[in-house]
Amino acid sequence: MIRYAVKTDFETVRKYDRHISETELQNAIHAKRVLVMYRNDCFMGWLRFNLFWDELPFMNMLYLLEEYRGQEYGGRLVDFWEKEMADSGYKMVLTSTLSNEQAQFFYRKNGYVDCGSLLLPGEPLEIILRKELA
Repeated sequence: MIRYAVKTDFETVRKYDRHISETELQNAIHAKRVLVMYRNDCFMGWLRFNLFWDELPFMNMLYLLEEYRGQEYGGRLVDFWEKEMADSGYKMVLTSTLSNEQAQFFYRKNGYVDCGSLLLPGEPLEIILRKELA
């Protein structure tokens, strides 16, 4: 089951998502910008997004617990998000991944194409990817 996170999901997501502050995670849940995935009441992972330039959906975080990786659950979660974004009137979505991460291959396999990059001091190249929505 995939659904938007609610207040009661905060502690579960926070246990794994240490990339943003508690306040920002609470704000993201309140703004309906976090999706959670469960199977048989077992938490599997989440997707967190925001709006780039306040107008383009940007997937900030896609995370599946180790035991659920490589089984197409990530693709299902992304598909759900993309459909939600298309239904909301968006024509394109964005995401990014570091050049030394395997995620770039997942995104390309799922229809994302490279559209830019960002290089910060001391960090690997950040690849920006986009996908046109049907």
